[in-house]
Amino acid sequence: MAHSIIRKCVKPASPNFMAALSDPLIRRRLTTVTAADEEPTQSSSQSSFTFSSDGDKVYVKGPSGKWKSASSVTMPMSFMTGSIVGKRFYNVVKTREADDGNGWTVMLDYRTLKTPSKRPLKLPTLPLAKAIAAEWEYQLIDGIRPFTMPLMRLACTALERVPLTRSKIIENLMKKFNQDLVFCRAPDDNELTTYVHDRQVEKIDPLLHWVETEFGFKPVVYSSFFGGKQEDGLVTAIENLLKKTDDCELATIDAIAASAHSLIIAIGMVHGKLQIEEAIELIRLEEDSQVDRWGLVEGGHDVDIADLRVQISSAIVFLGLSRSI
Repeated sequence: MAHSIIRKCVKPASPNFMAALSDPLIRRRLTTVTAADEEPTQSSSQSSFTFSSDGDKVYVKGPSGKWKSASSVTMPMSFMTGSIVGKRFYNVVKTREADDGNGWTVMLDYRTLKTPSKRPLKLPTLPLAKAIAAEWEYQLIDGIRPFTMPLMRLACTALERVPLTRSKIIENLMKKFNQDLVFCRAPDDNELTTYVHDRQVEKIDPLLHWVETEFGFKPVVYSSFFGGKQEDGLVTAIENLLKKTDDCELATIDAIAASAHSLIIAIGMVHGKLQIEEAIELIRLEEDSQVDRWGLVEGGHDVDIADLRVQISSAIVFLGLSRSI
């Protein structure tokens, strides 16, 4: 199912996909750090660097204003703010098998991409490595744009953040479970909300029926702004499912849930119950109902839609490529 989603929605190295990600209107704040083969000479607290290259050497200009040659380049966390972080300092991007034969790496000229903790970025499949290489190849000469590299961000999350903070990620997801988007139902006794209620019944109830069939507990819907409380059995079943996920699956679920405000939608997508456009329709159901009634705000609603599509699509594409399908 994930394979069909990927083929239908996005080709990993598609120029159109990469062009869509570069739209300045949909820049997102990322927290990806990359480095080269050797230990970096710059501190992550530095926030003003310029990159330059001459042959096989890379020159790094720090806040002191002095240039020095370096065989490694670190992009500090402070750079990942959605803006251009410096000129492109490499010419050729390629992939190769990891030195230990376990996974694949991405090379920027002779430099190996590294994770935020300065370990080589070892990816589980060649297709994922090639997709991330395409993100780096797409970068323009005038600057590196981290907001156009969602797969790189997700890979670093899956390889480093998830193994170290798995229990905390699951805890945070479960804290918001009772306020899940799909459990909130508009009142049906008001002229302004009846239409939204009817749309929710039509579009969301099939997903809730799937949850009941899959986990053995019927979800509770409520109209309270503060949410309600689901049965303990359903809460436990969802938490156990999260504990059984691998690192790439949990990174994907976490990313989708953050954009969708719904853990159920994220799980439904990972399990093949929802395709990308179906998920987006559910996420935006209430807002789209308002747009139908009052009209679309240019520079507002359209930007939100584009941003949501990038976040949801990149997460599910990342999962599919990590499974090499």
